[in-house]
Amino acid sequence: MTAGQHPRLADVFPDLTAEIISLLREDENDPLADTVEDLLFYGACTCRSTCTNLLTAPRGSSGCWVVQLERNGEDVIWLSLDPTATTITDIEVCDGRDLGPASRRRSVSP
Repeated sequence: MTAGQHPRLADVFPDLTAEIISLLREDENDPLADTVEDLLFYGACTCRSTCTNLLTAPRGSSGCWVVQLERNGEDVIWLSLDPTATTITDIEVCDGRDLGPASRRRSVSP
């Protein structure tokens, strides 16, 4: 499957996308906020049955950078970044919310 065949994250999870942008803009207007609207959705991670990551890049793209987004002092979303720390490669929803059936779809290999 090519990048053109993947939906935009904003089309699959509009509320989550808007929340990520809002939280990034609260924290010193992080430049990552400008990239969120264009992220592709590669499916839910299938590394284990309890994984809550949504892939926004092909599997294996993440580096060691993580941005922790908080609401009321609690981590709600973690963003994994590529090795350059400029691209969000996956999103972990930490607050236990149900994202619906799209979050339970198997991820598709690139």
